[in-house]
Amino acid sequence: MTQLTPIPPLARTVQATPVAAPPVPPGSKVSRPAQPVDPAKLAKSAHEFEAMAIGQLLEPMFDTVDTSKDPFGGGAGEEAWKPMLVQEFAKQIEAHGGLGLARPIYDAMLRMQENNTK
Repeated sequence: MTQLTPIPPLARTVQATPVAAPPVPPGSKVSRPAQPVDPAKLAKSAHEFEAMAIGQLLEPMFDTVDTSKDPFGGGAGEEAWKPMLVQEFAKQIEAHGGLGLARPIYDAMLRMQENNTK
């Protein structure tokens, strides 16, 4: 029989002290550096946001379904996988037209990016 060696106790953790940000002169405007606008990334983000919003709308509908009398019987496994199923439904709904949220979201994000680069 092999003898296991005990694991040594963890060293006491040291809390880091926060570092103060450099002082900003009064009246100066602090902003992030301007990054180039990538319309493809913005469009992808807008479509993902719409799919997430549709998923949030579908979720309560699936919570009202009584799965105890289904052929699969519900259970913990079904409850664990249900959120993923709802999100996949939402992605498919969005891919086939959705609610029309992606275009206004894309336009707003594009305006925000363009204003940030000026």
